[in-house]
Amino acid sequence: MAPPIPLLAVRGSDGTSLLSGPPTCEEHSTFQRDSRSSRCVTFSRDGTLFAWCNGQNVSVVKSSDVSVVTSLNLPKTSLLDISPLNTILVTWQPYSKAQDSAQGEANLQLWDLESGQLIKALYQKKMESWCPSWSEDEKIAVRSVNNELHFYENNDFQTIANKLHMQKVSDFVLSPGGQPSKVCVYVPGSKGAPSFVRLYQYPVLGGPTAALANKSFFKADRVSMVWNRRASAVLVTASTEVDKTGASYYGEQTLHYLAVNGETALVQLQKKGPIYDVVWSPGSTEFCVVYGFMPAKVTVYNLKCDPVFDFGTGPRNAAYYSPQGNILVLAGFGNLRGQMEVWDVKKYKQVSKPQAPDATHFSWCPDGEHVVTATCSPRLRVSNGYKIWHYTGSVLHRVETAAGAELWEVRWQPFPAGSFPERPVKYQAAPSELGTTQAAPTQAYRPPALRHLPATASAKLHEEELPQNQRPAAPGEKGLSKSALKNQKKREAKKAAKQEAKPEPEAPSDPAPVSNNQSEPSSGDPETDKKIKNLKKVSHLRHNSMVKPPTMKPQF
Repeated sequence: MAPPIPLLAVRGSDGTSLLSGPPTCEEHSTFQRDSRSSRCVTFSRDGTLFAWCNGQNVSVVKSSDVSVVTSLNLPKTSLLDISPLNTILVTWQPYSKAQDSAQGEANLQLWDLESGQLIKALYQKKMESWCPSWSEDEKIAVRSVNNELHFYENNDFQTIANKLHMQKVSDFVLSPGGQPSKVCVYVPGSKGAPSFVRLYQYPVLGGPTAALANKSFFKADRVSMVWNRRASAVLVTASTEVDKTGASYYGEQTLHYLAVNGETALVQLQKKGPIYDVVWSPGSTEFCVVYGFMPAKVTVYNLKCDPVFDFGTGPRNAAYYSPQGNILVLAGFGNLRGQMEVWDVKKYKQVSKPQAPDATHFSWCPDGEHVVTATCSPRLRVSNGYKIWHYTGSVLHRVETAAGAELWEVRWQPFPAGSFPERPVKYQAAPSELGTTQAAPTQAYRPPALRHLPATASAKLHEEELPQNQRPAAPGEKGLSKSALKNQKKREAKKAAKQEAKPEPEAPSDPAPVSNNQSEPSSGDPETDKKIKNLKKVSHLRHNSMVKPPTMKPQF
């Protein structure tokens, strides 16, 4: 059976389109493009439903044949979501309050998708954490209300089944998957008390021994929490708004590891500076961190928080694993040049190095073969458009937004895990009429006074660090210490710099000169010739020693 073809939703000022996916993107055979300005779009978790708001109605259709599931008159809707089992549609609009109203209008609404009936209307003033979080089987749903967590069971939103209240819960993340559900909560510090993150397993939420794991830290104004797919561990990035040392404009970040078995650790990063991105591998056994002052380092760690592979330094600030987990893309978007490095994770070998300048969006297609990059408004209001790539660097499809129009969002149709099998990684660029955009080798700036001299390692602005395997030594092998690994990296970087600076050997333009002993007369006896030659050398040295050197003129 052939794998399905993913869809690509495109939202912009000129309307909403649903395209039949890679390698080229053509209009969906049964979806009539909505030319009205689109406010938001979303797919269901399994990709079988597609919903959008065009400023007049919220429509939900089946992705396969675009048959209408429900349509609601909600013109102000700005955000949409669908529960994991496609039973509830969630809509949110900006909170507003009339002058004669003390309460205001309930702006978060839960709708039954099958009947189109309103289940519950709630108040949600802030856009952050606006949508309830469901477990995969929809047996548990969680909302943050007034610094406490409200738990609902079996989609009964009329009754609060459980609460978690301790000081002020600022943020939370529900574990992926089904039962037992776990929740990771963050409580900011106050009055000299540290901030902390705790893991709980529902419904055990109270008592001193209820927490599965606990991690406290002082340097945190906000946190970012990411579960792995198996719901066995969480990575917590703690950030401060200001770096008191003055070393970083981005504040100060630390990375913490918490596991449901109670293990906690501070991830030891190998370079000072900001943490730009933290991502789990789909296999949940490793995670990748992009960090350090530019050029940034990228390191893969195992569940013991030991480094597995170091990708060296480069212009990167983001990392993206393919859905199958066999390919990793390291990229530098935003204020960087859009360079992408595509790596085979199993071999830790680079596949390609394409460039997507001015890209504001990147996402993997569920097939694990293609990606989309886009330049969207309002981040950039010029040169809007998107490209479909093969991971080998070939551009397969390119669309530029018409003059006067803006592109706001592109989104792949999701699929359940296992819908697309893992395929062997290819290293040869896929054929394409649009060609590739492999990054040209760049050279560091050199002052005009040094350009006629050969390049040296000291002439580089930053010391370049090369990729290096850091897996633990096999049994019987002696592993290198941290200082030894650092010295080894420095030696390899200097060696690489010398190789680059080494001039090409010039081909001899004239034949080699004939040695003197071939032009001098020979006596016929090799021993006699050798003695004569040595005597001449001694005579020549004595003559030079008797010559008086010229007097040097003193310099003033």
